[in-house]
Amino acid sequence: GAAGVLAMVLVVVMGVSGSGKTTVGSRLAAKLGWKFYDADDYHSLENKKKMEEGKPLNDEDRMPWLCALHDILRREDAFGQDAILACSALKKMYRYVLLSGAFAIASNQPEESGENEALKILFVHLDGPTDIIAGRLEKRRGHFMPPELLKSQFDTLEPPSAPENFITVSLEKSLPEIVLEIESVIFQG
Repeated sequence: GAAGVLAMVLVVVMGVSGSGKTTVGSRLAAKLGWKFYDADDYHSLENKKKMEEGKPLNDEDRMPWLCALHDILRREDAFGQDAILACSALKKMYRYVLLSGAFAIASNQPEESGENEALKILFVHLDGPTDIIAGRLEKRRGHFMPPELLKSQFDTLEPPSAPENFITVSLEKSLPEIVLEIESVIFQG
């Protein structure tokens, strides 16, 4: 039907740890039959070790990781494959790297023209009160984000703003409601 006319879509579900990115992203991907990636799977062993020790990652730790994620998205884009990535993407700079890769690190902005043109990504920011997210994190066992790191996540967070291509969705809604809200935005363009 008409959905076939839709251009290729790359969606990044973002937010602090515990906001439900992986749950929302994987549910949306399953519903749409799209590919799903969880950014946490692509951290280096050094990064994972650091997080397990309760040390926040710095920008230097994150850049090779974000570049690798950009490469995955660019590859999917090249193959015309719709994809959804769950990734904290807390800072504007991190989102720029997802859009443009290493180029963005040098220039601090997405590449607008030329060979390495920025990818078209819809950022979906799952946003909600700290206490609700903290409560979710406490229920999680065996996850490498200690609740103490939540504060550092909120301190780091730069919520998306214009001209970024984004929507903000309340994580207090039910999972089916959240998925429907994102879907309606994707399919209404």
